Amino acid sequence: MKKVAVVFNGGTISMKVDERLQAAVPSLSGEDIMSLVTGVEDYAKVENHTFSSLPSPHVTPKLMLELSKFVQDLANREDIDGIVVTHGTDTLEETAYFLDLTTNTKKPIVVTGAMRSSSELGYDGPFNLATSICTAISDEAYGRGVLVCFNGELNDSIEVTKANSMALNAFRTPNFGPIGVVDNNNVIFYRKGKKGVKLNPKNMDKDVALIKCVSGMGSEFIDFSLDKGYKGLVIEAMGRGNVHQTMVKGIERAIKEDIHVIIVSRCFEGRVFESYGYEGGGKHLRNMGCIFGDTMPGQKARIKLLAAINSGKTVEEIRGIFEEGLYANH
Repeated sequence: MKKVAVVFNGGTISMKVDERLQAAVPSLSGEDIMSLVTGVEDYAKVENHTFSSLPSPHVTPKLMLELSKFVQDLANREDIDGIVVTHGTDTLEETAYFLDLTTNTKKPIVVTGAMRSSSELGYDGPFNLATSICTAISDEAYGRGVLVCFNGELNDSIEVTKANSMALNAFRTPNFGPIGVVDNNNVIFYRKGKKGVKLNPKNMDKDVALIKCVSGMGSEFIDFSLDKGYKGLVIEAMGRGNVHQTMVKGIERAIKEDIHVIIVSRCFEGRVFESYGYEGGGKHLRNMGCIFGDTMPGQKARIKLLAAINSGKTVEEIRGIFEEGLYANH
C-alpha cells in the first residue's frame, strides 16, 4: 500500500464558525480533518504533517518558499509515494504554481482545500481530501507536476485559476478545461498538462508589482513601484496586450532601469499578442522590450517572475522562460 504525506496548511478546510464572531476562523487540526475522511485507510497509508494554520490571504511568497522546501524534503523520502497539500483557496493557485516551479520530483503533488467551512452544510473538505489522496497514489499522476484537485476535477497548477468566490467547482482552467477527474475513487486523465520550467530561488527578497490597466490609466503606479524598489512589473493590459499611451512613458523608464516588464491580459481567456502597432499597442510594447506572458493571469505571472528574479535569471533568460515556443515565426 502506498504512503501519502498530507501537509496541512490552514485555510477554510480547517475552519469552523466562531459563535461570538459569527464568522469562520481556523479551528480544526489535521487529525480532526483526517478523521472525517472515512475509509481512506483502505487505499493508502497517510502520514500527517502540520505546516501552518493560516488563512490563505496571510500567505506570502517567503512562506511559499519555506513550504516548497518542506514538500521537497518529503518528496526526497523513499517511503513517500505522493504528497497532498491543503491550502486556503484565495491564494491557492499561486502557492500551487510556486510549488510546481520550485519542487523537483516526479512524485504526485496535489493541492486542495475547501470552499465551505466545517460549520456549513455540504462541507467539501473531506471529499476534496479523499480525492486528492486517490490522485496522489495514482500511477497516472506520476510526472504530471503539481495538480489542483477540487470537486472531483483535476487541473494543472500552471493553468488553473479561482474563477468563482463561492462555488464548489471554483477552480477552473480557462481556454482548456480540466485535465482529468476522480470518478468513484479512480483517477482518469483526458489530456496532458503543460510542462513547466524549474527554478531555484534561494530567497524571496526581490519583489514584483502587479498593475491592472483600466481606461485612461497612466504611469503613476509604475513610477510609484519603481521608486519603492520593485525589481519587476506585471502589467495586466487590456485585450491582446495594450495600454493607454500615457503608460508608455513609465514602461520606458522601467526598461531603461533594467526592470523586467511582463505583459498579460486582464481578460479571463485568450493570450496576449503583438497585434496592434499604435502607441501602447502590443507590437509597440514588445518592440520596446516588454515580455509577453501568453495566457497567464496577472497573479500567476507575478509568481513566475518572482521565482525567476530571485533565482538570478537575466532579462533574456526570463524572456525565454515566458515566451519559449510562442514566437517561432516572428
